Amino acid sequence: MNNYVYLDTETTGLFPGEDEIVEIAIIDNNGNDLINTLVKPVRNKSWVYAQGIHGITPLMVANAPTLDSLKDKIISVLKDKTCVIYNANFDVGFLPDCFNDSTEIACCMLDYAEKIGDWNDYRNSYKWHKLINAASHVKHVWSGKAHRAKADTLACKSVWEYLKK
Repeated sequence: MNNYVYLDTETTGLFPGEDEIVEIAIIDNNGNDLINTLVKPVRNKSWVYAQGIHGITPLMVANAPTLDSLKDKIISVLKDKTCVIYNANFDVGFLPDCFNDSTEIACCMLDYAEKIGDWNDYRNSYKWHKLINAASHVKHVWSGKAHRAKADTLACKSVWEYLKK
């Protein structure tokens, strides 16, 4: 499991290309920070709904680095690693071209859904579970607030380790 890194983002909304990242964390397999920073969006000036979920305000990111200024470091950290993300399709959509040198992108949410085995006829796939519920199921002890990037990467890591036992 040494080649794993865990990534999470917090955003201004749900739509890549329209919304932007306001926080990113990437940790290694020991839980150490590789990247853990707020991110200043360049187009969005407010994000009331998303702010209500993660608590990140425009004032908090006013002096943060932009995603463009972080891209080279993100690419470097992901190089030759399996990147584990809870709901990978969401986060990957906000980071185009950052995973080209990664070994693999693993979706912890989909693997967890399959392990739990609740079938969803509407989606014709296994039922997706929120990270907070999956983390609770695997007895993850939160250090930090859910819906903040670092805390969510640690929760994802706990769920992934449960799945790989």
